[in-house]
Amino acid sequence: PPTLPHFLSKMAPVKFDDIPKEATSILNDDYQTSGYQLKTKQKTNWQGAVFSTQVDIFADDKCSTPAKLTWKLPQPFGCPYFCVDKLEMDKGGKFKLEASKDGLAKGLKVEVKSDLADLNKVVLAKTYTGIDNTSVKFECKATNPKDFTAEVTYAQKQVTGGLKVGSAVLKGGLPDVGVRFTQGPFFAALMASKDLSTFAASAAYKATPEVKVAATASATKKGGFSAATVGVLCKGLYRAKASTDGSVCMSAKYLVAPGVSALGGVKYGSKDGALSYGVQLSLEEQPKTHHEQTSRDDPATAFEAALGAPCRGGPQLP
Repeated sequence: PPTLPHFLSKMAPVKFDDIPKEATSILNDDYQTSGYQLKTKQKTNWQGAVFSTQVDIFADDKCSTPAKLTWKLPQPFGCPYFCVDKLEMDKGGKFKLEASKDGLAKGLKVEVKSDLADLNKVVLAKTYTGIDNTSVKFECKATNPKDFTAEVTYAQKQVTGGLKVGSAVLKGGLPDVGVRFTQGPFFAALMASKDLSTFAASAAYKATPEVKVAATASATKKGGFSAATVGVLCKGLYRAKASTDGSVCMSAKYLVAPGVSALGGVKYGSKDGALSYGVQLSLEEQPKTHHEQTSRDDPATAFEAALGAPCRGGPQLP
């Protein structure tokens, strides 16, 4: 069998926009510093469909509980030929549809995205990962192929690099460029965009098995340094960050029970004195254990569990 490093080298590299994610996820994820949210996620027995909701509590004077509903349908209506990755309706009644199909060719994935309202906004995408250590993606409007984006990323050992171009390249525009480097607990990434005039650097360090620190900084060719953020993540539950705009954020997640978590956060602006806070409650169905699955499928077993005694073979004599 292949060794671990060889196995990892055969995996497809990250997407271009995910090149700095190792650091940015520490600074951006799980910060509920404004408003109140309820999130639920439940897997159904209907072809493995997953139903998710996000309800914003007291977010609008006209509606106290505006919600976003999302379906994931691995086999929509029993059809095994494609997957509906997302069918979403937001609080304004607007829709998003994302569907995909794997296996048309080795390493090829085809996707379709639509708002179910405007044919001119339908997007077609193809991702090819059939070459070792390489990912190639092309995305365009179905009715206007000249409105496109294309990207390629390549990984070699600890280094991943990528290029991304849009329709502006047809008029002489330059591609966006990104590179990341990982070595043990260290991570660093550099992104250049907008005709190589805007730069974003990010770094992360795993100080201990339970503590990670991260930092990002951005600059422009004309204006120089523009912004920076530093943050820390402890035990995957407690976060804090500070930015050059004067804001300080803290967040904590509490695991109430399997599938139930509460997330709270606060943000303070040192320049204007603004203070905001938020709370999020998440409910997610947990996979059934073998005993629970057997009990659900076998009425006699379920009845035994309810009574705390065997029910097969008639009454038990002393």
